[in-house]
Amino acid sequence: MLPSSAVPRLEMVDIVKWVATAIQLVGYGLTGLNIVPWNIFAFFIGIFLWFAVGVMWKDRAIMVVHVGAFLSLLFGYLNAS
Repeated sequence: MLPSSAVPRLEMVDIVKWVATAIQLVGYGLTGLNIVPWNIFAFFIGIFLWFAVGVMWKDRAIMVVHVGAFLSLLFGYLNAS
């Protein structure tokens, strides 16, 4: 058995980023299957969680790209017929 110091400990940010990644992948899968609007909802959740990762890391680039993704997805969703 490995000593407890050898076992990597997951930080909260690690959990959030992996959950966000999984949700984003679900969004891509739903898009591929043309399951609308659930794909958009999955992307919104993933974007929000990745933005939270940016906040936790104090990484403005991650925050900016996800605000841009959110806005473009929102405008597209609202203008879809």
